[in-house]
Amino acid sequence: METKRFTKNDSGFVCAACGKEVPPLGYTSRNHCPFCLSSLHVDVNPGDRAADCGGILDPIRTEPDPKKGFIVIHRCRKCGEIRRNKAANDDDRELLIRYTAGRG
Repeated sequence: METKRFTKNDSGFVCAACGKEVPPLGYTSRNHCPFCLSSLHVDVNPGDRAADCGGILDPIRTEPDPKKGFIVIHRCRKCGEIRRNKAANDDDRELLIRYTAGRG
């Protein structure tokens, strides 16, 4: 039997990197802060909360994607793992563009 690779988990949270309150996204799982683009290394697969690391995932760059908009690439401060995630509709667009240009 195939294991689900996505678990909807659209909870609001307080960002561990910038301290701002982040509301639920409403249409899919909230993965990262729309204000600073940081996240937490808490998932193995999206929304499962199965990772033991818990480190802050810092945005290191963004990549434009013709179908998905932007992809945010994060690196974990604690373990160094690289993670990719689709940008959300309410992410700071200027920040997404700055990280694409390598000026994060």
